[in-house]
Amino acid sequence: MKMVYFFDEGDGKNKKLLGGKGAGLCEMTQLKLPVPQGFTITTDVCKLYYQNNKTVPKELWIQVKKNIAKLEKITKKKWNSSENPLLVSVRSGAALSMPGMMDTILNLGLNDITVEALSQKTNNPRFAWDSYRRFVQLFGKVVFGVNDKKFDHILDEAKKKQGVTIDSDLNEQSLRSIVSQYKQICQDHTGKPFPSNPDEQLQLAVMAVFNSWMGERAIVYREKNHITKDIADGTAVNVVAMAFGNMGNDSATGVVFTRNPGDGTNHIFGDYLVNAQGEDVVAGVRTPKPIDEMRTEMPRSYELLLKTCKRLEKHYKEPQDIEFTVEQGKFYLLQTRSAKMNAQAMIKTSVDMVKEKLINKDRALMRLNADQLEQLLHKTIDVEKAKQFQKVVRGIAASPGAASGIAVFDVKRAVAMGENGAKVILVREETKPEDVPAFFASVGILTSRGGKTSHAAVVARGMGKPCIVGCADMKISPEAKQAIVGNITIHEGDAITIDGSQGDVYTGEVPTIEPKITEDFKTILEWAQKTKTIGIRANADTPEGAQLARKYGAEGIGLCRTERMFNAADRLGLFVKLIMAKSVQERKEHLIKLQELQKSDFIQILKAMEGYKVTIRLLDPPLHEFLPNPEELINKIHKLEKQTGSPDLEEAKIILARAKELAEINPMMGHRGVRVGITYPEIYEMQIRAVFEAAAELAKQKVNAYPQIMIPQVGSVAELNHIKSIYDKVKSEVETKHGLKLKINFGTMLEVVRGCLTSHELANTAEFFSFGTNDLTQAVFSFSREDVEGKFLPEYLEKEVLERNPFQTVDVNGVGSLVKIAIANGKSVKPGIEIGVCGEHGGDPNSIKFFHNAGVSYVSASPHRIPIAIVAAAQAKIQNSAKSPKKTKKKSRR
Repeated sequence: MKMVYFFDEGDGKNKKLLGGKGAGLCEMTQLKLPVPQGFTITTDVCKLYYQNNKTVPKELWIQVKKNIAKLEKITKKKWNSSENPLLVSVRSGAALSMPGMMDTILNLGLNDITVEALSQKTNNPRFAWDSYRRFVQLFGKVVFGVNDKKFDHILDEAKKKQGVTIDSDLNEQSLRSIVSQYKQICQDHTGKPFPSNPDEQLQLAVMAVFNSWMGERAIVYREKNHITKDIADGTAVNVVAMAFGNMGNDSATGVVFTRNPGDGTNHIFGDYLVNAQGEDVVAGVRTPKPIDEMRTEMPRSYELLLKTCKRLEKHYKEPQDIEFTVEQGKFYLLQTRSAKMNAQAMIKTSVDMVKEKLINKDRALMRLNADQLEQLLHKTIDVEKAKQFQKVVRGIAASPGAASGIAVFDVKRAVAMGENGAKVILVREETKPEDVPAFFASVGILTSRGGKTSHAAVVARGMGKPCIVGCADMKISPEAKQAIVGNITIHEGDAITIDGSQGDVYTGEVPTIEPKITEDFKTILEWAQKTKTIGIRANADTPEGAQLARKYGAEGIGLCRTERMFNAADRLGLFVKLIMAKSVQERKEHLIKLQELQKSDFIQILKAMEGYKVTIRLLDPPLHEFLPNPEELINKIHKLEKQTGSPDLEEAKIILARAKELAEINPMMGHRGVRVGITYPEIYEMQIRAVFEAAAELAKQKVNAYPQIMIPQVGSVAELNHIKSIYDKVKSEVETKHGLKLKINFGTMLEVVRGCLTSHELANTAEFFSFGTNDLTQAVFSFSREDVEGKFLPEYLEKEVLERNPFQTVDVNGVGSLVKIAIANGKSVKPGIEIGVCGEHGGDPNSIKFFHNAGVSYVSASPHRIPIAIVAAAQAKIQNSAKSPKKTKKKSRR
């Protein structure tokens, strides 16, 4: 088994085997770009490592030794040499980029002998000892698990003693002392001397990188970003000859994006540091210089960087995130990968690269992460109202958007508070990869150090969370739980607002403005609308929701939940009276009033969605849900009994008795939906009449309204026919009353397992189907969503019993199989029957791909998910066309 590939022999397209970083290094090497030489240990070895109880095959070290020999020959340096030592970096690299989630070690191969050799060879003792102290610190942290603060304390003390403020000003004597103290820290931690043999160092480093694959921050990152084993399974290890950016003022290191990852503009964006190594930039230890300054400071290297950026973009047809080093004026590429950008930048670069003829429209759509588009709906600061608030400090705007929350200085507290629903702004001096769980729990991130490519900035941008870095004027004290700027102190728990677009920090909660869709976003949606073949409708229950959905591109309403209308403050009391009524006649009196209210609602929603179908679902939840909780009623009665002669006491007792009468052991499978329509037919009759009356009134106003009536919880054709008879009666009466013919389709939800299995029977009556995938998922899994999500579902996902939350992404094997059976059976009776999806899965990109292939007519999503659904539907069509190129494009089915 081949476990190691030198950069000149690896397949640059095989990211699953070589990892993204290794594949990139192989490809750049074969493009004759200036890449330090090295080799990649494959992801297969990482998998073997875990399969064999964290041990690697002995054959690996034989192959590594052969590649070290090849590296020696190319570099003309020797491993563990006392004259011209070969030093390497050891870097992780999974198939999918996971910035900062796994470990890196630099300057490996240094020991007390090779450091002196490096010192003499370069005639730069300070550089040699600076490299040594960096190696011992990284090795101690990554391999031995030593707390970084122990090293930082020694470094700070050394700088104080010498009277300097930055690391690069430390002299050789100080650095020698630091290395000695660092090695002692490692020895105290492990009980063994620091390893001096480069072979042992390399073996320990390789296994440490493998271990980082299952480290907490990497696991959390994969979970939050839905990176499953089929996407990335294990990390590769890249062993690369060192290029030194810390050899003096003619050396530097930097990170650059070929286009701005914040707004997508076609201008290189990034930072660099003179006389530094790569970790200094990404860790945010020193605040770097903007890359534009390199044009004057290192003009030759800058021009080479620009040419390299253009060449890489042309080759990969994707904006790149590049790490580079300048060693005594010589330019080296250390890494390239597709740039992680926020949604705004992804949209702009997609449109721009089509205009530049770099990619076509299909590729422009396929490169987008549909879920990420929700970032474009982020809020921004209300500039006028912000004038009323105190602006505390300005830092570097690292990730756009505005967020208000309480300042929290500790990672664990931020996680706990965020998970309990608090809006948290994480405030740190700098962030490290292990802080990532707090990023997910926070609404924004603020740091006093770092630049636009620091860890905090890159991770926040990828998540679409507002972030400000490099607030140098802000002195943060995690121990005191406070941040000080001049005479202003921000304590933990104080409300602050950060503007990640401008870099401003305010005290208090500054009002924000809702976002607008940009012209570039409109262009993307226009391309997607023309490409997709399934319709996109909205789940909307109000005229405002319908208008918003239409603005975002919805082609109708796939689910209008009538029970939401009963919950309004002016209706709930009336509906409670309906439930409390003791006779059909009394119920009908209340229903007449409710009918007018429902009719008014339907008219407004149908007007807002004129020209498109609006699917109105009749009452679904059980009646007891509209009554107060019995426990609350009992408490209320106890209080009222203490008040002599309270007029509300008797009414509370009556409501309690009715609530107990209607209460169910398992309401999800109880007296709801069509079952209420059969046992209380006057309720469904009122709702059906309200729809027909609204349609009649709009027809007279020449409004093109297309309502559809949908029955929930249907399990048999007998149930559906029972309601159809009410529908037919009302239709006849309203048409006679108004002297016109009304076309209002009658259909059913498919959310009961029996209904799906007997869809061929339902199709004889129903004019359309719509899968209620929320309830269908509960039924298929025998899960109660409210219970499982709060109890064992997180553990199921953690232990990989389930790959994904089935309430977010459709379960293809179970629920999906039922969907396919129902579609096939229904179409066998009525080939042209319209089939929709109205559960939350209708807004999930992965689910949309399944529904596209399953043959549904449309999916329905919440208004803010409409743009996501449109793009996901287009991506599904493009993917399907790639597999079946001969298929002709169909018109969009609304």
